[in-house]
Amino acid sequence: MKRAALFLTAVLLTAAAPKVSRQSIVDMERSMDRRVQDLWNDNPFVLLGATRGLYLDGYGVAFTAEINLATGPTMTVRSAVNPQVIASHRAKKLERLPQLERSLREQMVNMAAHFEGLPPEEQIVIGVALSRYPWEDATGLPSQLLMQATKAKLAAAEKQGAAAIEAAIRVQKF
Repeated sequence: MKRAALFLTAVLLTAAAPKVSRQSIVDMERSMDRRVQDLWNDNPFVLLGATRGLYLDGYGVAFTAEINLATGPTMTVRSAVNPQVIASHRAKKLERLPQLERSLREQMVNMAAHFEGLPPEEQIVIGVALSRYPWEDATGLPSQLLMQATKAKLAAAEKQGAAAIEAAIRVQKF
């Protein structure tokens, strides 16, 4: 009887162990923060708060961040933004959006390799809120970027190169 109880306890403890450790999530949060902060030298406020990640059993890992693609001009309460500044700001954001997407794709591939315990059919997701100023022209610019793929698709795509990685990741812009 005691032997059966010990075996059952061991099975239950093993089953309750998370597939992805909190420390491995923290490591990827920090990795993503460094990656985003290193994208552009002229933007000290590119990352607005720390990246947050979590593991959802049976689904996968999900990470969120808020990113500012381009710092706006310093303004006083009564000053108006020059139309040329608005146009320049918009152009900079349009130029940087594909750069951010490329960097996040690379991050997803890194995550697939990093999360050894993540089952191959589970998802790796990165959701990014893109900040905006009230005065900016956001035409053609999303306010959210969502990227997702299964671990298995990312691992297979990594062996085939950049085009396969791009095809493996579902990207939605809202």
